[in-house]
Amino acid sequence: MFGSTVRTTDRSWPWAPPRAVVRALLSRGCHPLLLLSVGVVYAATVRYGWDTGRVTFTFTLAIICWLAVLERLIPYERSWHPSAREWRWYGVYFVITTVGGTLGQSAVVVAAGALATDDPRLPLWAEMPLALLLGSLAGYGVHRLSHTNRWLWRLHGVHHVPEKVNVANNGVNHIADVFISQAVVQFPLALVGFSERAVFGVGLFVVAQGYFVHANIDVRLGRLNHVLVGPEQHRLHHSTVLTEAGHFGSDLSVWDRVFGSFTWRPGRAPVAVGLVDPGSFPATGAFLATLVHPVHPVRRPTDTGGSPD
Repeated sequence: MFGSTVRTTDRSWPWAPPRAVVRALLSRGCHPLLLLSVGVVYAATVRYGWDTGRVTFTFTLAIICWLAVLERLIPYERSWHPSAREWRWYGVYFVITTVGGTLGQSAVVVAAGALATDDPRLPLWAEMPLALLLGSLAGYGVHRLSHTNRWLWRLHGVHHVPEKVNVANNGVNHIADVFISQAVVQFPLALVGFSERAVFGVGLFVVAQGYFVHANIDVRLGRLNHVLVGPEQHRLHHSTVLTEAGHFGSDLSVWDRVFGSFTWRPGRAPVAVGLVDPGSFPATGAFLATLVHPVHPVRRPTDTGGSPD
């Protein structure tokens, strides 16, 4: 009876092998699942009054772990997997960025919390998309400026040093770069008068999207790339070939469309990722050198590294 059962590895089987099916399901389902998790965590936090800071930190760690697993199951480029040594480096950067960023931005957080209102002028369903659009515009602006302004590039270029793109090295940043980026995004939202709930919800989405686009996973969003940024676009942003680099948004694609930096070349892999001039920045593992790098004399003419200016 069992001898007549068709084996799933038989090439005559009309469906794809189980492994291919799993890969397809993960590739197509991981982003919707990620967005669903944002909604679930947001709703639970609001309903039960959880501490938003702790929720954001825990949610970030969960996202990193989930995407790290996906990088093994559906990798885009296997050579981009971090080594054990690199995992240690990236862990240090994550801790430095989290702890240092939290301490350095305490004044920003307090000010933003004082300016935000619990009695918003708009209902939450209208606040959320408007807050997302404004926050995304601010993030787009500071990111693009960080690639064109020489001083800001000496901060932001730290993020472009790794010659791989994966979820772990998304946290490779200079503390001052994190401080400036978050301050630029937080203050406009607070000044406009968006509620803390709206700012928190937008923040969860931005965190999820930021790590998703940086993940080394074989995921293609198709035409959704015109609305939301996908890994295809962001890994080209890290390209050493500046003519194919671009796309400064990491959440919404709308501002790249508006300001002419939209980049989506379906199926195209970057020639290489990293810096045009690797010698213009310290190595990722040189933590102290990286920390003081912005105050070093500017190298010319190639100190802009991977910056498109």
